[in-house]
Amino acid sequence: MENRQPNNPLHGVKLAEILEFLVNRYGWEELGRRINIRCFTKDPSIKSSLKFLQKTPWARTKVENLYLDSH
Repeated sequence: MENRQPNNPLHGVKLAEILEFLVNRYGWEELGRRINIRCFTKDPSIKSSLKFLQKTPWARTKVENLYLDSH
């Protein structure tokens, strides 16, 4: 049986895809202004940001909300 989540707009979207979209749209500097976390403001990279966001639910929520607001 397939697990469907029609009310979850992030279903099937990977965190890496979300982060790459936001970096391409805003760039690291603007992303760091919009969401003030060190992984965006001090020597940012996709790899280090993903590692931090996977372990930090409140930061991940902010990133996901910005992604949803940006569409």
